[in-house]
Amino acid sequence: MRLLVAALLLVAPLGAAFYLPGLAPVSFCEESEQTESCKSLIELFVNRLDSVESVLPYEYDAFDFCQDKEEKRPSENLGQVLFGERIASSPYKFTFKKQETCKKVCTRSYDPGNTADKSKLAFLKKGMQLNYQHHWIIDNMPVTWCYDVEDGQKYCNPGFPIGCFVTPDGRVKDACVINSEFNKKNTFYLFNHVDITIMYHSGKDENWPGARLVMARLRPQSYKHTDENNLSCEGPPMEIPGEFTNKLNLVYTYSVTFEEKNNIKWASRWDYILESMPHTNIQWFSIMNSLVIVLFLSGMVAMIILRTLHKDIARYNQIDSSEDAQEEFGWKLVHGDVFRPPRKGMLLSVFLGQGTQIFIMTFITLFLACLGFLSPANRGALMTCAVVLWVLLGTPAGYVSARMYKTFRGEKWKTNVLLTALLCPGIVFADFFIMNLILWVKGSSAAIPFGTLVAILAMWFGISVPLTFVGAYFGFKEKPIEHPVRTNQIPRQIPEQSFFTKPLPGIIMGGILPFGCIFIQLFFILNSIWSHQMYYMFGFLFLVFIILLITCSEATVLLCYFHLCAEDYHWWWRSFLTSSFTAVYLFIYAVHYFFSKLQITGTASTILYFGYTMIMVLIFFLFTGTIGFFACFWFVSKIYSVVKVD
Repeated sequence: MRLLVAALLLVAPLGAAFYLPGLAPVSFCEESEQTESCKSLIELFVNRLDSVESVLPYEYDAFDFCQDKEEKRPSENLGQVLFGERIASSPYKFTFKKQETCKKVCTRSYDPGNTADKSKLAFLKKGMQLNYQHHWIIDNMPVTWCYDVEDGQKYCNPGFPIGCFVTPDGRVKDACVINSEFNKKNTFYLFNHVDITIMYHSGKDENWPGARLVMARLRPQSYKHTDENNLSCEGPPMEIPGEFTNKLNLVYTYSVTFEEKNNIKWASRWDYILESMPHTNIQWFSIMNSLVIVLFLSGMVAMIILRTLHKDIARYNQIDSSEDAQEEFGWKLVHGDVFRPPRKGMLLSVFLGQGTQIFIMTFITLFLACLGFLSPANRGALMTCAVVLWVLLGTPAGYVSARMYKTFRGEKWKTNVLLTALLCPGIVFADFFIMNLILWVKGSSAAIPFGTLVAILAMWFGISVPLTFVGAYFGFKEKPIEHPVRTNQIPRQIPEQSFFTKPLPGIIMGGILPFGCIFIQLFFILNSIWSHQMYYMFGFLFLVFIILLITCSEATVLLCYFHLCAEDYHWWWRSFLTSSFTAVYLFIYAVHYFFSKLQITGTASTILYFGYTMIMVLIFFLFTGTIGFFACFWFVSKIYSVVKVD
C-alpha cells in the first residue's frame, strides 16, 4: 500500500511538499500548551538488540530489562518482519522541556537460589560478553551514542551496548575501554543509567505549531545505586561478578535534558549520523577510482570490438564480391551452426526467465531508493519494495522463459512453466526456511512468525505463480525468435582449442572484470547487513549497478567473439556462465569477509551467515548470467545479419 501511495505521489504533479506515510513531522509543546496537533509526551521505543559477534538478534523483552506496563507495538511492514526488527514501547517516557535527573525506571533483583533468576542473569551476562547493542528510537529517529574516534572525528553509533566485560586474565573488552574504573578481572559492568539529550528546532521563523525534534543523543553510564530512595547517579560502577553467589539488585535510571538547536532543519536531521559513518570519505575515492577503471576498460573493449568487427565484415563481404572467392575463415565459418539449440535448453530458459525478473526488480528498487522513497528513516521499505516487486514481476519471467524455450525448439512447455515458477524461488524459500528453523530454535527475534511465512507462500502461489503462467501463455503464443542464418542439418566439427579458448578459462576470466567494479560497494553492503551500519548511498549503488550491466555485457561479448573466431559455436551456455561466474567471486569475497572482518562466534551464527550468503549468490548468479546472455545473443544476431552468407 505504501508503495502504491509513493508511486502515485511520484506521478501526480505536486504543488506542495508531501511526506511519505509514517514519515510526517510531529510537533511537540510544553504540557500547559498541549493541543491535538501538538503533543507534550515523548515516547521512547525500543528495537531488537544485535551484535557484530553473533548473527542472532533478540527482542528487548528477551533480556530482563525494564518493561512497559502497557506495551504497544507499532504495526510493522513485511521488510521489518523479514529483517527481524521488533519495535515495542518502553517505560522511558518524557515530557517536552521537562528536565529529569537520575529518575528511577525499575529495579531487578536476582537470587542465586532461584533457577529462573539464574538463567535471566546468565542471559544478560552473555549479552554483555557478546557486546549486544540496544537500539532506541525517539520520534522515528535513532537515539545515538556519539564518541570520539581517531583523528579527532566523532562517530555517532545508532546503538549502545548493554554493558561490557573484563576477562579473567584482565583483558578489557569492547566498551569497557571508556572508563578506567572498569578494571576488575572476571567482572561484567552493566550500563544501567543513560544521560539523554533531546535537541529540538523551536519552530521560530517557520510556519508550524510547537517544536520539532531534530536529534536525540545519549551517554551510557554505570552506577551502583546503594540507596534506592535517594538516587544520586554518582560513585562506583555497577559490577556484576562472574561468579553469581550473592543476591543482586540492579536499579535502572535515566536523566534527560532538552536543548534548542535551530540551525538543524527537520528535513536534514539524519545527516549528522550519516556524515559520521566511518569510511564515507574512502567511498567517494573508491567509487571514482572504480568508475575511471571501468570507463577505461569499456572504451578498450568497445574499440577492439568495433574496429576488428568492422574489418572482418568488410573483408568477408569483399571476398564474396571478388571473383576468386577464397575459403571462408574465422567466425563466418560457423554460420550454419551458431544458432543450433543448446543442450539443456529447458534449464537455460528457466534461468533466463528468473534472471529477467530479478533484473527488473533490482532496477526499480534502486531507482525508487535513489529518489529517496526507501531511506533509512522509512524502516523496512527497501525489503518490502523488493519482495512486492518480485511477486508482481512473474509475468516477464514466464514470458522470457517461454519465448526462449520455444526458440530452443523445446516441446515440454508445461514443465518449462512449472520450473520457471517454482525452481529458483523454491531453492531460496527452502534455504530461508532452514535458516528460520535455526533462528526459531535459538529464540531469536529474526525468526519469522508462522503467519508471515504463510503470507509469503500465499503471495508466491496466489500472485507470482499465476502471473508466471500468464506470461508463459503469451510467450508460447509468439513466434520463435527468427535467426538471421539457417542452421545446417549436420553439426560441424569443432577444431582443437588452445588453452585460452577452452570453455573453463574463458568463464573464469569473464567474471573478474564485473567483480572488479562492484567489490568496493560489496564491502559497504556486507557491512550494513552484518556490522549493522546504515546503508544510504543508493545513488552510488545505482551507478555501480549500471556499470555492472555494461561490464558484464562487454566482457561476455568480447569472449564470445574470441570463441567464435576459434570456430567454437557452443556459445549459449558459455555466455550465461561467463558473466554469472562473478557470483563465484562474490562468494569467495564473502568467505574472506567472514574470516577477516567479522568476529562472529558460534556454529548457529556461522550457518546463518553462509545460508543467507548462498541466497545472495544465487540471486546474483541469475541476474549477471541473464545480462551476459542477452548481450551476447544480441551481438551474435547482429554480426551474422550483416555478413553475406551463400
